Amino acid sequence: MFRIGNLSAEELREKYGTPLYVYDEVQIKANINEYKDNFKSKLYDTKIIYASKAFSSLYMYKLVKENNIGVDVVSGGELYGVIKEKIDPNNIHFHGNNKSEAEMDMAIGYKVKNIIVDNYDELKMWAKKTPSINYELNIMLRINVGVSAHTHEYIITAHPDSKFGYYIENEDIFDSIKLIDSTPNMKFMGFSTHIGSQIFDMRGFELTIEKLFELMKKTNRKIEYLCLGGGCGVKYTDADKPITLKEFSNILIDKVDNEIKRTGISISELSIEPGRSLVGNAGYQIYTINQMKKALNKTYYFIDGGMNDNIRPALYGALYSVDIANKIDEAKTEVVSIAGKCCESGDVLFKDVKLPKAEANDLLVVYTTGAYGYSMASNYNRLPRPAVVFVDGNNSRLAIKRETYEDLYKNDLD
Repeated sequence: MFRIGNLSAEELREKYGTPLYVYDEVQIKANINEYKDNFKSKLYDTKIIYASKAFSSLYMYKLVKENNIGVDVVSGGELYGVIKEKIDPNNIHFHGNNKSEAEMDMAIGYKVKNIIVDNYDELKMWAKKTPSINYELNIMLRINVGVSAHTHEYIITAHPDSKFGYYIENEDIFDSIKLIDSTPNMKFMGFSTHIGSQIFDMRGFELTIEKLFELMKKTNRKIEYLCLGGGCGVKYTDADKPITLKEFSNILIDKVDNEIKRTGISISELSIEPGRSLVGNAGYQIYTINQMKKALNKTYYFIDGGMNDNIRPALYGALYSVDIANKIDEAKTEVVSIAGKCCESGDVLFKDVKLPKAEANDLLVVYTTGAYGYSMASNYNRLPRPAVVFVDGNNSRLAIKRETYEDLYKNDLD
């Protein structure tokens, strides 16, 4: 029987039901520590900032706080969560390409200092608010460096026509710095970038760092802060060949150190914003196989979840590794497709995978589902979102309750 920590998939089903998201808390902490141990330099301070869009919950924010790393948020909902968990506002980094006035006011009300500005219009909105606040905003401009990462087009964020950030060749970068300098309670800190997600080839990062240092040279001023974003890839299937978090960290640090020596430009702090690489390999989904069906050319195993709790296969063809948890050591003699219960032909999560012959009530385990599973889940077909459980060795705890049918209709008006 497959285990997460010391708990079997069957024990978890008996206690919490399926479908179920499960996080290995020990693995999350190990990932954090691997970054902490390796993302550091003698030339500047470094910081790990968790990109909570990958997965957010109050308990996840609690782990962020306990492990003394920062957190980035991109919406009022994520910001509300970190405020509710009482994370130090100095450790919050507020991203987003279309912040609303209400979200800005929420950030100001909690005295969030670190603001990553996406565009000149957004900066003007902040500038109108800052004269009336009683603290200083640290403004970082998000730069679109024009480097296309080798990944799916939906998760590339830095090609020249991306919706994100100031394009590196545009003069409004320098207009923005002037506006910051002339606005009370605003301080220009430096630049932030993010070139994409699920990246295995580090050449894009190295080129990005070179471009950022050339931009810093053009500003002709002290740059205190530089953020390289996230994007380190994780292993979903045997075809994926990610580098380790240690290698990822060392390559970034070495490149920045070399650019400092080459250009003579110094910085005070360098940060990265890992999301997927902090929680991806710590997450699993457990489903119950309910029925089997032979079509003309395919065999289907039907599970009790679907595209509503993992949209990534339907959205951009994401691939995963799967096993039958209670037949983990049995021969994989069947080539099957795993289909969900949503009324969509596209609700086939895993196509033509090799598994043992299944029976009703068997358990399917899906690996590396810790990022963008729950955070992208929906109630399509009025299906309740699954529960989220954290496992720490012999112990498990419910972090997000399973939705009920009553939950689905609580905001409806007849």
